[in-house]
Formats: sequence, C-alpha cells, structure tokens
Amino acid sequence: MRHTGRNAIGAAIAASALAFALVPSQASANDTLSERAEAAVADLPAGVLDAMERDLGLSEQEAGLQLVAEHDASLLTESLSADLDAFAGSWLAEGTELVVATTSTTEAAEITEAGATAEVVDHTLAELDSVKDALDKAAESHDTTDAPVWYVDVTTNGVVLLTSDVAEAESFVEAAGVNSAAVDIQTSDEQPQAFYDLVGGDAYYMGGGRCSVGFSVTQGSTPGFATAGHCGTVGTSTTGYNQAAQGTFEESSFPGDDMAWVSVNSDWNTTPTVNEGEVTVSGSTEGAVGASICRSGSTTGWHCGTIQQHNTSVTYPEGTITGVTRTSVCAEPGDSGGSYISGSQAQGVTSGGSGNCTSGGTTYHQPINPLLSAYGLDLVTG
Repeated sequence: MRHTGRNAIGAAIAASALAFALVPSQASANDTLSERAEAAVADLPAGVLDAMERDLGLSEQEAGLQLVAEHDASLLTESLSADLDAFAGSWLAEGTELVVATTSTTEAAEITEAGATAEVVDHTLAELDSVKDALDKAAESHDTTDAPVWYVDVTTNGVVLLTSDVAEAESFVEAAGVNSAAVDIQTSDEQPQAFYDLVGGDAYYMGGGRCSVGFSVTQGSTPGFATAGHCGTVGTSTTGYNQAAQGTFEESSFPGDDMAWVSVNSDWNTTPTVNEGEVTVSGSTEGAVGASICRSGSTTGWHCGTIQQHNTSVTYPEGTITGVTRTSVCAEPGDSGGSYISGSQAQGVTSGGSGNCTSGGTTYHQPINPLLSAYGLDLVTG
C-alpha cells in the first residue's frame, strides 16, 4: 500500500472547503471550526458528553472538534463512495482525519482534491464484500461456534475471521470456497451472546424478558419502535417501562439479522428522542469507521466508544447474524435493542457482544438504515 495524500479533513474544514453545518439551526457555512465545535457540544446532553470524556479520553473542546469532523467525514464519504468506481472503504484516523481508499491512482488524486487523505490498496470494497458474502453463505451449513466473528476491515483492506480454534476457522474458510490468502484468521477469546435483558432507551417487557426501545418509527400511519429481533418473534406482546400494555412485534428476524419493529397502541406516543429526551434524533447518516459512537441502556446508562468495522458477521449460540457493526462500546444484559447514536444521527440497535462495562467489551449493533428499509419504516426525527 502507498499513501498518495496527507491532507487531514480537519484542515479542510478549517479552510471552509467542507463547510457543512453540523447543527443547521446553530451553524452556517461561514462559521469557524471552533464555533461549530462549540455548537456541537452545546447540543449534547450532559450524559453523552460525560461518557465521551470518560470512555474516549476527550476534553469538551476535543469532543466538539471530533463531532464536527465526523459529521463532515460522513457527508464527504457518502459523496465520494457514489462517484468512485474503485472505492475501497473509508475510516477516520486519529479521530479527525478522513482516509478514503481506492485501487485507482487516478481516483486517489480526486480524493485528495476533495480534502481527504487517499490510500491506494489492492482490493475494492466490492471485492472484499464478495469474500465476506461467501463466508456468510457457508455459515448457513457450517458450524461457526468456534469462529464466531468475521468482517471486512477497510483499514487493512482485508477480511478478518476471529476464532478460538484455528483449525475450525480454516475448515470454515475452505467450506466457503474462497482463497485462504484473502482471509486473515486471528485468534480471539470472544464468545458473543445476545443481550436479551438490555435496554437502550426505555425498558419494555415481553413475558419474562426485558429489552430496550431503539428508535421511534412509523409504518404509514402506524406508530412503533425499532428494536432487536432476538427480543421477540412476530406476535409477541410487549408492556412498557411502566408495565402498561404497549404493543406487538409486527416483524422480526433473528438469527440471520437481528432486527424487529413493534407497533404500539394509542396510549403511546412516538418521540424523536433517546434516553428521556437527552438526545433528539435528526437523521441516520452512517458514521465512518473510527468515529465515536455512544449507546444508551437502562442497565448501564450512557457509554461511548468507536466504530471498529461495518458489515460484520457474528455467531451467537442461536445462530449467525450478518451485516452488523462492531464497536468498542461496552454493554451488559438489559441493554438489548437500545439506541446507538453518533451526535444526533441514529446508528442502530444493540444486538449483543462480549465483556461488560467494568472490564470493557465489544458490542455489535444492527444498523438502523437496513432495518428501516427491510420493514418500510420511517425514522421519527426532530
């Protein structure tokens, strides 16, 4: 691999080359970087800011600068990924530098001109995705208990398979029919499990279990909320945090995916907020690899980390799910189905993970945009 550019996106923002507004009501294209950072922090609830300071080691000023950079990086990535034929993924380096990969030296110049750092690599994102798709297909008939996690790692331009048994992992790769050189097998003691008792925002209950409301949604004129598929099957009834009758699982998928939505009765009103109104959701632009991300759960409250990989596959005892996002945010039983958010942008609902919020852990969330698309839902925004 070779680097063809070193223009940090933060510098581009400062020069107003990428003057997007993080908070349209408070910032304009003429605002300085520091003004935009102040506006971003001012819009954060205290709980999220405290979690970013504790978990990410960021000062208030650094948190604001990172949120601005992450927002602009998402917009630029969205634009470049649509224009580049040889797009190979993107990520944030050092929190604020957007790196965009391509297999074309010609496109590298276009990336640099746009204000990002270009990196020329060997494989396009589509090529890497095809390898992972083959693993996903093989997992339908191959036991992956000892090789429970695999994902496209754009930062290394490869596909990674985590395992506690290298021989089992090699057998899995062989069953997928892909070139073994295309998969980086790494030993790991991760044993992910679904967080059946987790709450992202408000708690809700189904039978003897408890999960969390992810985000308010509507399907036509029917109100409801997005949550994790492992929390209930179609027809499962729910009661709310106050034990009042609430709703019914209309659609649910798990394993394979970990997505569901619950319609609610007329006693419940949808809102565009997370964690008792601390955050108002304004959209669902996907954050870049390396970006900060925070999760709200009724068990553990606000916790933050970074986005490690998109399009990850993970095997739970119940089966394999694909297309989830891997993060360094911790979670514990009781947080399932709850909200992942970057700034004011909805990212997904808690699926599962390993570890805890005392020793640290890894979690996986079902991205919100595929969930909305699969069920014909609209996200409720402020």
